[in-house]
Amino acid sequence: MLEELKKQVYEANMLLPAYKLITFTWGNVSGIDREKELFVIKPSGVEYELLKPEDMVVLDLDGKVVEGDYRPSSDTATHLEIYKAFPEVGGVVHTHSSYATSWAQSGRSIPCYGTTHADYFYGDIPCLRCLNADEIEEAYEENTGHLIVNEFGARNIDPMAMPAVLCKNHGVFTWGKDAVDAVHASVVVEEVAKMAFRTELINKDVKPAPQELQDKHYYRKHGANAYYGQSK
Repeated sequence: MLEELKKQVYEANMLLPAYKLITFTWGNVSGIDREKELFVIKPSGVEYELLKPEDMVVLDLDGKVVEGDYRPSSDTATHLEIYKAFPEVGGVVHTHSSYATSWAQSGRSIPCYGTTHADYFYGDIPCLRCLNADEIEEAYEENTGHLIVNEFGARNIDPMAMPAVLCKNHGVFTWGKDAVDAVHASVVVEEVAKMAFRTELINKDVKPAPQELQDKHYYRKHGANAYYGQSK
């Protein structure tokens, strides 16, 4: 079942260690088939060097395992809430990549200090609040998803213009049009987190890039009249 999607999700998961976004098993990637209303995710706690495409777990949108010999990732419920709320999302990634997670543990959004950031994310990458005790106790992973979805709605953030979020004291979630695109976003988050950290070390009084510069770089790549790259 969903052999092509399982292969894609497996390959996307294998990009996490390749790009040094994870240590041990500290991450997961999923991908969804919107027509079949099924999604595929990495199994929980299985070492990357042992993974095979057939090990990927298939679930429905109620979170029920449809196919697979392993338990799905412990973060499955978070992925599911993102899929249910953001219909354009085709893949989700969770990592504890070190620089981005350092911003999350500090409770700080990642400011847009330059055009590298602006090319991919429209505005600061938001850091959300920590879950309260009841939210952690009752349904931790599901409530993490609810928090992401509710905060993006309350702040009127377009999830496709901001395909990343920091969960305070936890880590990073990114998403994209498919699993590989979501990994791409995770790589960029880690790089701009690193750049922002170094920028503040060099100049503690640094200010965000001018809004007109941010707009120019974001919209030349993603806007209605985008001209970055080659026409298809």
